[in-house]
Amino acid sequence: MPHLSDAQLSTFRDQGYVVVPGVLTDQQIATGRELVAAALEQEPPADGHVGHHFAWPRFEDGAHPLLDFYRDTVAGLAAELIRPELGVDEPGSAQIATTIPPWSHRPGSPHVDGVSPPLPDGTPGTFSMLAGVWLTDQQDLYHGNLHVWPGTHLRFGEYLAERGADALVALSEDTSGAPYPKIELGEQVQATGPAGSVLFAHYLLGHNIGGNTGPERRETIYYRLDAQGHRDRWRDVVRDPLVEFRR
Repeated sequence: MPHLSDAQLSTFRDQGYVVVPGVLTDQQIATGRELVAAALEQEPPADGHVGHHFAWPRFEDGAHPLLDFYRDTVAGLAAELIRPELGVDEPGSAQIATTIPPWSHRPGSPHVDGVSPPLPDGTPGTFSMLAGVWLTDQQDLYHGNLHVWPGTHLRFGEYLAERGADALVALSEDTSGAPYPKIELGEQVQATGPAGSVLFAHYLLGHNIGGNTGPERRETIYYRLDAQGHRDRWRDVVRDPLVEFRR
């Protein structure tokens, strides 16, 4: 299992995301693709469908092959990003994210997860960071790459520090399908790397799904991760985006 370098930790803090190559072995990639295939047997795309297709397996009883896969591939690296005195809770679900070509979609704006619909208590479904396990190659552009807006996690945090955490709740009224505040977005880039990489992205980072004009279906397993105690302090976290993360 690789470890995060100081440069990678700094990249995450400054840019809001980092791609760590070479995390998975060839056997782990093959295992991950088998898990994706099994999930899609339960929730298949429609015949002839192109574009994104998701499945959302839940770990209802605390035991699931996708939870074992997380422990084998992601858990150690995730812990290196979070302050050691906090630790990381195990996820309760996964997202199987596929993009079926040919799909020439180009996202024009970012979004933030968990805002619409809110949780049953009316608060947004915040989390600490997103971990994406890449099972297919994304070294070239428009192969289902995630589009990100580097640094927006910090600018979004400033926005919420000025207006209060409830300004995040107010984004649920955005009916565009891509809720995000009107802040300076900066450059839009595509995250790239080989199969077997893991992407970590801050919760507040502006991001969106991209098209796939490559030769094969893009396959990613996402886990939404909480630092321990995150739900008790989510209001503080969104106003101080780096408070949960290792310096």
